[in-house]
Amino acid sequence: MKGLWWKVLATLLLLYVVIVGLRTPLRPAIVQTSVSRIAPGPVEVDVWGYGTHFIKSGAQVWIENDSQRVCATSVAAIADDHLRVQFTVPSGLRSEMSDLAVFSERDGLLERFGAFFTEGRGAGIATQNCVTGKSLRLAILEFPNRDILNESIRNLFFHVPMWFTMVVLLSIGVWKSVVVLRKNDPDADRSAAVAVQVGLAFATLGLITGSLWARVTWETWWTSDPKLNGSAATMLIYLAYLVLRGSVPEPAKRARLAAIYSVFAFSFMLLFLFVLPRLNDSLHPGNGGNPAFSKYDIDKRLAPVFYPACLGWILLGVWMYDLRNRLLRLQHRLSDANDQ
Repeated sequence: MKGLWWKVLATLLLLYVVIVGLRTPLRPAIVQTSVSRIAPGPVEVDVWGYGTHFIKSGAQVWIENDSQRVCATSVAAIADDHLRVQFTVPSGLRSEMSDLAVFSERDGLLERFGAFFTEGRGAGIATQNCVTGKSLRLAILEFPNRDILNESIRNLFFHVPMWFTMVVLLSIGVWKSVVVLRKNDPDADRSAAVAVQVGLAFATLGLITGSLWARVTWETWWTSDPKLNGSAATMLIYLAYLVLRGSVPEPAKRARLAAIYSVFAFSFMLLFLFVLPRLNDSLHPGNGGNPAFSKYDIDKRLAPVFYPACLGWILLGVWMYDLRNRLLRLQHRLSDANDQ
């Protein structure tokens, strides 16, 4: 029972992540408009929402431009997620980009920032009062609905922790390799190999979940991006580590060669994943001048699931490493017993 608590914790955390992470609804949002530019005069705009209730609770709509509001002259709910809105856009709006705001009692205030490029700009207009009534929206647990990401934002609980788990396991591998170089310990050599094997399993899952995410957000399964290419190069380097182990029959020599290779492989992994992507242009969040994903999405609504997901997947990875280690240790003892 002494070593059982963290395994129970890993199981409970991952159950929590799967249930809460997949069942929690996204916040209602405006996801698309039929018009991307507005000019002075009458404008008709179709507005599509996600998780909205336009027919059931109605909607009030306006254009927001540098603290100036232009109220809709007509709002028709075509469906719960579809509005047809008419504006009379005045000349003189100050800002180049205008936001679209939709308010309903059930959904609250929904905004699509930078929805329109504004033509006919000037010194400003008299703002209009467009909102009547109060929001009846309940303060329930919900995830942010980010443009482009939408439902795929839940992949945050799977894709990112896979790489965290891989780094932890490869760190164990390089630590055990240092022990091999210092003490010529065969048990540490087996542990180093197991850490790399399990780490590569999580790296593969990280690539798969990342490719699925790229298909949704970048409309391609793979792109020539420093972060993606660095991840693939890391996997190839560590696959070569396993090939090296299988090509040297003498145990002591294999252990030392593999340990030396592991130290260099770990250094290259840090270079490919954490250094080079930050020095080059990259689509990946947090690299090449892109703001980190956490700047926008690890807020109070996602954090209660994201951080338990990281801990849960890391504990699962260590659990897999421990089970594989114990199995190899038992096989080694049985082999020694048979030889005697």
